[in-house]
This record gives sequence, structure tokens and C-alpha cells, in this order.
Amino acid sequence: MNILWSIVGIVAFSLGALGMFLPILPTTPFWLLAAFCLMKGSKRLYERAMRFAPFNSIITNFRIYGAIPLHAKIIAVSTLWITITISCILVWKWWVAVILLVVATAVTWHILSFPTLTKEMMERLRDERSHRDAGGE
Repeated sequence: MNILWSIVGIVAFSLGALGMFLPILPTTPFWLLAAFCLMKGSKRLYERAMRFAPFNSIITNFRIYGAIPLHAKIIAVSTLWITITISCILVWKWWVAVILLVVATAVTWHILSFPTLTKEMMERLRDERSHRDAGGE
């Protein structure tokens, strides 16, 4: 089972990394999934992923504040609705479109239900990191 968690984690991490360069893929949701899966599958892979600065930042912010940056929310919801709209147009079956729209609405609600990461939260974390790095407690 650990191998399966690790494989899903690696795939999610890779998709999140691609999302840094491709606007169609959201980074944050994939990296949250990757962190969850890697923690269950392999501590070594999780720790290795956490050494990657952008990943570490997103995961740490979410673990401490349970918050998602505004730009990540905008990209995730926009990408979701663009792909759902295209799918509804291509499918041509009203009942499939209804199901897709219900799912998109639920996912949008879920994403937007998380607090938005504020500049103050990010500054507080930055200050705590610099204090720790300077040898403080």
C-alpha cells in the first residue's frame, strides 16, 4: 500500500510542478495531494519533496493556517470552470452536463471554503523562519 501512496504522491507532485509552467494545471491542489500521499507512503520522499522551496512554502502555509493563496484559488477555479464548460459543450447530453456542473459547483465551494492566505500570514511565517535560521527558538 505504501508503494501505491508513493506513486500517487510522485504523480501529483509532478503534475503540480508542471502547473508552475502550464496555466491549465493548478499547482496547489496537486501539491496538497502529493504531501498527503507522500506522508502516508514514504517519509523519505516526503522530506525530499519538502526541500523543494515552492513545495515547502505551499505545504507549510497550508499545514499552519489551512489557507490557500488567492492566486491559487483563482487559477484552480478558473481552470475547473473552463474545462467543465468545454466538456459540457463537447458531450452534448444534458444529463452529463448537469452532473458536471454539480460536481464543478461542489469543487468550487470546497476550494473557496478554505481561508485565503494573507500577506500577514506569509510575513509571520517568513519572520519565524528567519528567526529559527538565525538560531532563535
